[in-house]
Amino acid sequence: MIIENVAFPAGRHCETTTLGALLHHEGVELSEPMLFGLGEGLSFVYWDAKSMDFPFLGGRTKPVTITRTVADRLGLTLHLQETASPRRAWQNVAAALDAGRPVGLQLDSYHLGYFTTRVRFGGHFVAMYGYDDTQAYLIDTAQQGGAVTTTLASLERARNERGPMTARNLSYTVAGPTGRLDLRGAIRAAIRSNANTFLTPAIANLGYRGIGKAARQVPRWLDRCSDPSRDLALAATLMDRGGTGGALFRSMYRDFLAECATIVDDDNLRLGHHLYVEIAPLWTEVSHHVAAAGETGDPDHLTRASAVLTDLADRERHAMQILGGIRTD
Repeated sequence: MIIENVAFPAGRHCETTTLGALLHHEGVELSEPMLFGLGEGLSFVYWDAKSMDFPFLGGRTKPVTITRTVADRLGLTLHLQETASPRRAWQNVAAALDAGRPVGLQLDSYHLGYFTTRVRFGGHFVAMYGYDDTQAYLIDTAQQGGAVTTTLASLERARNERGPMTARNLSYTVAGPTGRLDLRGAIRAAIRSNANTFLTPAIANLGYRGIGKAARQVPRWLDRCSDPSRDLALAATLMDRGGTGGALFRSMYRDFLAECATIVDDDNLRLGHHLYVEIAPLWTEVSHHVAAAGETGDPDHLTRASAVLTDLADRERHAMQILGGIRTD
């Protein structure tokens, strides 16, 4: 069983790549930055816990949130299913595929055979467009090979994994809107909502406050990690190249705002885009300092990273205040 017309070439982030592939099958063509922005995906979290080997810096919202929000904004029909039963989980997927509808899956990338670097990450997404007696046919990011396959056994393990950010064999399908897309209205609403969430975080680890917290914690990272050359290198890679689209998703949001400025005439939108043009390379600078600290063991690199993060907390707060003022009509 192979479904035709399921593709999303050059996808950079797993959830938006999956959503783009599902929507392409429905005849809805939106760029990856547009999907990320309409899904109000930009965020920040500084996550640390006693059970973690090393802190995690995240630049987006929780898994599935982007998909749910895009569906709400565009009037799509989103059907999600979760189950603790691997047998039932497969039945859910096979039924959708046999009916000619591709399926989005959340799973742990560690078990997928085509990944060259095995890292446990339970918030990974793929679009599944077919299967045979032994293999599952998937769409992943360009970095992971695009159209790829993995064994059905490995897919079951990946879907049934438990731990941080995992789901209970989550699968979902998307159907296109029944009416005309109001893209201008969706853009305005998404930008205002994302800005408000970023500016009013529930806890100090999130939003612009979370960036400030990271600035205070980063100088201590050499003492925090057991293997600086490994831990700091991984942290830097996840920020700039680990499926974020560059600069901890700031490059993708910059591109979203640039595309929006060609659709919506608004001075605050244009200024917000200009500010994120300046912000994105500063996140890449942070990742370079973190990587250099891991390579050299020199704490001065983390001191410099901290200074850039302090600046970024102010810059992003200001940018989101501007974007929150986008007109409603």
